[in-house]
Amino acid sequence: MEASGKPPDPQALAEACARAMWAEDQASQGLGMTIERVAPGEAVLSMAVTERMVNGHKICHGGFIFTLADSAFAFACNSYDQRTVAQHCAVTFLAPARLGEVLRAHAVEVFRGGRSGIYDITVTDGTGAVIAEFRGHSRAIKGLILEGT
Repeated sequence: MEASGKPPDPQALAEACARAMWAEDQASQGLGMTIERVAPGEAVLSMAVTERMVNGHKICHGGFIFTLADSAFAFACNSYDQRTVAQHCAVTFLAPARLGEVLRAHAVEVFRGGRSGIYDITVTDGTGAVIAEFRGHSRAIKGLILEGT
């Protein structure tokens, strides 16, 4: 509850949670990710494929694509001010990503109940072509994102 006794605005809460998480997220920042949008149960992050992300086939290493999707998943499932972690994740790579392309991961909540959630994340390139599909299962843990704020 806010000081006024009203429940917090869900969009404002999601944005506050994202700001708090981003401030501590060295992994996503270090890879050059950007949060484009966050809403309750939803997030869009983007990342440019750099030379350090290209593998021996001259395409983006799948681990970086997975990490982008996982970061979008994290911001989506942590948008309710309840600390939440990944319980299980799976990715299917559908097309290669190349040096210089900007990838976009759109995470959408499919189910949230009790301590569990399911999120689908679609990773696309700059043309909108699907690069990968990722499904994440979340688990709420002890603590709030905005503790002490």
